[in-house]
Amino acid sequence: MVDLTGRTALVTGGSRGLGREMVRAFARAGADVVIASRKLDACEALAAEIRGETGRQAYAFACHVGDWSAIDRLVDDTYAAAGHVDILVNNAGMSPLYGSLTEVSEALYDKVLDVNLRGPFRLTALVGERMVADRGGSVINISSIASVRPSPRELAYSAAKAGLNALTEGFAVAYGPTVRVNTIVAGPFRTDIAKAWDLAAVERHAAKAFPLGRIGRPEEVVGAALLLASDEGSFITGAQIAVDGGVSIAGPS
Repeated sequence: MVDLTGRTALVTGGSRGLGREMVRAFARAGADVVIASRKLDACEALAAEIRGETGRQAYAFACHVGDWSAIDRLVDDTYAAAGHVDILVNNAGMSPLYGSLTEVSEALYDKVLDVNLRGPFRLTALVGERMVADRGGSVINISSIASVRPSPRELAYSAAKAGLNALTEGFAVAYGPTVRVNTIVAGPFRTDIAKAWDLAAVERHAAKAFPLGRIGRPEEVVGAALLLASDEGSFITGAQIAVDGGVSIAGPS
């Protein structure tokens, strides 16, 4: 079993979806957790649940990761409350729908890059520097299969996540050897974002085209996250690990 006793994990977008499952897994493995998202009430509800179920410390902070100054406050608040961060998960993301590429406004484009790329850059820079000066640590970026198989339906998002993959390699070099930085390249999961899909059509396509024949359950991201967060992944850095049901090796969608 993975043992994260004595460690603190900060997870953005941590109140729902993949973030929620990683928060719960880290706490069950013995870590204290810091849950950050735009909605403070959702973070506080999960923090109370974590404390009740596991007895671990759980802190809740509101933060819009597309806001540079909000990230600075989050880091200061986290270290004031928890004392240290050993695991950082850049999970918060967004991919708004649009009708056509010419309908993508400057504001929408900027918002997508701010949340998916700009925020993780600033947060990793701040926390990674403190990790180097402190006890070392692990940074886990949550990217997407869209970063390596871009689609016109989500092109700004694809570009932002491709940039996140590049940040992974750059930060792994910058903050090694004591800090490891890796990416989970996530495929389609049945999370809140799936509400915007024609889910029946997606599942029919998955049954025919994906090697595992289905989309993922949120809790199925946990194994890779625990590996990368723990000493069991001590020789993994700068890596892109696909957790996608084989989508990346399937034919064109």
